[in-house]
Amino acid sequence: MNREYHKWYSTHLQCNMELLVFGHSGRAVLFFPTRMARFYDYENWGIIEVLRDQLDNGQLQVYCVDSIDAESFYNQAIHPSERIARHLQYEDYILQEVLPFIRSKNNTGVLEVAGCSMGAFHAANIALKHPALFNKVICMSGRYDLTRYINDFKDLFDGYRNDNIYYNSPIQFMGNMQQSDLLDSIRRSEYIFAIGETDPFLANNYEFSQLLWDKGIPNNLYIWDNYAHRPRYWRQMVRLYL
Repeated sequence: MNREYHKWYSTHLQCNMELLVFGHSGRAVLFFPTRMARFYDYENWGIIEVLRDQLDNGQLQVYCVDSIDAESFYNQAIHPSERIARHLQYEDYILQEVLPFIRSKNNTGVLEVAGCSMGAFHAANIALKHPALFNKVICMSGRYDLTRYINDFKDLFDGYRNDNIYYNSPIQFMGNMQQSDLLDSIRRSEYIFAIGETDPFLANNYEFSQLLWDKGIPNNLYIWDNYAHRPRYWRQMVRLYL
């Protein structure tokens, strides 16, 4: 299996950023890590290994990017407005540095985006804001409104709200979206959500899936047995949905 390590200084984040590439051709998948996780975790958890056949056969090429969640959403040392501002710098890094890098290595014209846990939020958020860029969105064990208290998971902005937070809360901005051209673009992509039946984010997934249907956006929501918010379940999910 082709494996490549890449590192460069990000002008948008003002720091070095790392990523791993698996596979040599095929459908490109931008794969966001879990909450405050690293670019190598999916490999360490055996999630990349279960895709070996598709990677070796040239059907799939996976780009595992790094996270700066500890500097943005989970950084209690800075004001919530700074947290979301740091996230937007990360999004610029993805859009203006990582995606051109992917295009330079993969000319299939097919780009998918995926993630587990917090990575599912990143995948849905960027795809719904920039739908023309992505053909398919795969979200596993995700949460789609970071402003809510859900069981032990707190509002990541401590009650503070501004436009940047609103436009990075998929359930909120999609609920009010009226632009027909943007909705038409969103409808052209495939959306898959997978969540465990005892995952605290289950109701959030039901709500989000129904909201998309209400906007005429087809999607598939798969409910798994038990909690299913663990690498051993994600190894099974990626085999089915990527």
